[in-house]
Amino acid sequence: MTSALFWLGALAVLTPWISAPIALVLGFLMASFNWVPAAVNTNAWTKKLLAVAIVALGFGVQLDVAWQVTGNYLGLMVVSIAVTLIAALLIGKAFKVDTSTSHLIGSGTAICGGSAIAAVGPAIRARSDQMALALASVFTLNAIALLVFPVIGRALGLSDELFGAWAAIAIHDTSSVVGAAQAYSDEALQTATTLKLARALWIIPVALLSALVYQRFSGDSTKTKLTVPWFIGGYIAAMIIATYLPQFAELYNAAFSAGKKLLVLSLYLVGASITISRLRAAGPRPLLLAVVLWVFIALLSLGWLTILTD
Repeated sequence: MTSALFWLGALAVLTPWISAPIALVLGFLMASFNWVPAAVNTNAWTKKLLAVAIVALGFGVQLDVAWQVTGNYLGLMVVSIAVTLIAALLIGKAFKVDTSTSHLIGSGTAICGGSAIAAVGPAIRARSDQMALALASVFTLNAIALLVFPVIGRALGLSDELFGAWAAIAIHDTSSVVGAAQAYSDEALQTATTLKLARALWIIPVALLSALVYQRFSGDSTKTKLTVPWFIGGYIAAMIIATYLPQFAELYNAAFSAGKKLLVLSLYLVGASITISRLRAAGPRPLLLAVVLWVFIALLSLGWLTILTD
């Protein structure tokens, strides 16, 4: 019976009446009542579906538009990453959070949440408990951002492009960025997805730099293998195809619509993976660090964007 309710919920989020934030809450309710089948690996399926969804969303973005959007916000992107990483270490020290956990939370906040933590963690030889604390903290704030950012954006009267850029800079994981942007508008979704994936490319230099700094101060010279999410290349390829083969516009529109549906389903699974024990695992100090850092970068980026668009 409980298994049937879970699958019924999965079908429901594919309908036009269930938005991304509602899908997240519905998934959380499934987890809270233990209605998620044990055989369903929500984390694995979320990663797979989200990757496919992002590639499909690429068919809705023109290459020249993507280039312009990235160029317009390149300065903010670089400054926000650098400031966030530095602030994480300083605030973490003040809160007596260990350096590795602080750097992991800073990397997740600066770039792309769990993906950045997963890449940087091995580079600095982070312990499993340190990675778990960082992931739990970032994961909790992702869920909150998905719900509150569209509300704040509408209350402030932010334009579609401005909101999309703000979401891409101030929200951690790609799933929550595109989920919040989708709840705002299609134009915000295109801006947010493009800019967020451009930020995700910074996983490579940040992880490399983290590994070099770690090896310099720890004396550990063991090399680490860095990986880049394949969906970044897929998203770029989709944009190129849609731009230079415009005769298949109807297929691209269908792919873009399917991507939005897969995104909502992914967020349903994200909610289904949230448990009370996982939230408690974040602990007070790392979570407090993550909150302060998140509010700081959200206000800083919003102020920058407001000045930029005036």
